[in-house]
Amino acid sequence: MHSIVDVDRHGTSMAVLCLDLDHFKEVNDILGHAAGDNLLCQASARMTATLRSNDMLARLGGDEFAIVQRNIGSPLESSVLAQRLIETLSAPFDLDGNEVLIGVSIGISTRNPGDDTDGETLLQHSDMALYGAKNNGRGTFRHFEQEMNDALIARKKVEVSLRRAISENELELHYQPQVDLQTNTIKGVEALLRWNHKTDGLISPDQFIPLAEECGLIVSIGDWVIREACRQAKDWPDLTFAVNVSPIQFRQGNLVKTVRDALATENVDPKRLEIEITEGVLLSHTDETISTLKELQELGIKIAMDDFGTGYSSLSYLRRFPFDKIKIDKSFTTDLGTCIAADSIIEAVIKLGASMGMTSNAEGVETIEQANLLRDQGCKEVQGFHFSKPMPSASICELLADWEWDTFQKDNEKYYVLNAAETLKG
Repeated sequence: MHSIVDVDRHGTSMAVLCLDLDHFKEVNDILGHAAGDNLLCQASARMTATLRSNDMLARLGGDEFAIVQRNIGSPLESSVLAQRLIETLSAPFDLDGNEVLIGVSIGISTRNPGDDTDGETLLQHSDMALYGAKNNGRGTFRHFEQEMNDALIARKKVEVSLRRAISENELELHYQPQVDLQTNTIKGVEALLRWNHKTDGLISPDQFIPLAEECGLIVSIGDWVIREACRQAKDWPDLTFAVNVSPIQFRQGNLVKTVRDALATENVDPKRLEIEITEGVLLSHTDETISTLKELQELGIKIAMDDFGTGYSSLSYLRRFPFDKIKIDKSFTTDLGTCIAADSIIEAVIKLGASMGMTSNAEGVETIEQANLLRDQGCKEVQGFHFSKPMPSASICELLADWEWDTFQKDNEKYYVLNAAETLKG
């Protein structure tokens, strides 16, 4: 890189800034590629006007740019430039009469006199810092730190292990029972993915699912989950079973075909299967998404909205699509009986679901008091550690055999308690 030779000759420092325009994809999707090209031209002009004559701006591709800032006295100068770029790119753009607001995320790496960092490494470091800026909520900048490189190496190691886990059958499904509060019976289970690592033991999904989504493994993993759940569902033929579907799997995979083939191969009644989606599935390509959901329902499959109440548009989606079930997020259940607001929200959601012909399921039930309060509010179905932790398929069969309830009276009210509590809490 000529800039490195130049700064070494003069004994000064330099910085490389990687920039990524925030929300550029939405402009392309909504206003079209011509508007996107117009936006890139205007953004480039604004950035050029912000730079000094000896700085260089280059487009790396798409909405990604790089700036080489030569002959700087300290890293503070690159921070000042980054802040100016954020401010100038945050101002509205006029795209043929459409006012558009975007933003920019920036990663910065610096090279001081005497460093042996080459140009490719500087660019890699800036890209790592950019990733950190995006994770901080976008519209900001980050300087490269060695910890970022260490984190990337660790991430790559986990990615390699995860790819091996798929080929070597380290992934497995555990199932959490769903209890019908009216009949006090187990009516179904939710399939939850686990990674049984050879040396680290069971790894929960929140530790590897985000990585699987980033590195493109989530579709193949999601397809395996559907097939495996259908296969194991034959062990408990009287129960329904729910499978979570990632937004990425929903958009990039061939979900309807995958589900249809899995059900046919294992000869499982489609009415037993429930697909759980989060609001993220509905955030883009809504008409196409709703068409897919309806196609699944036509097969006899039920559709549940998971984590209801935690997003921004849950109510509007209920108007557009007839879900079969609403799953109340455990963040509300946790405060049940101790927070008037939580009680009111849960009661309102249950009544809303009932009025629209939807079943309500409350997640995260950990006490008998919570279960009884939910029953009093009209909730039909619950799941949580009070009844059972997620367990392998074989344990579900044992659980069904041990399931018994006793009742006791208190203040003229009937309460239910499990006989096999220790077994059920596993």
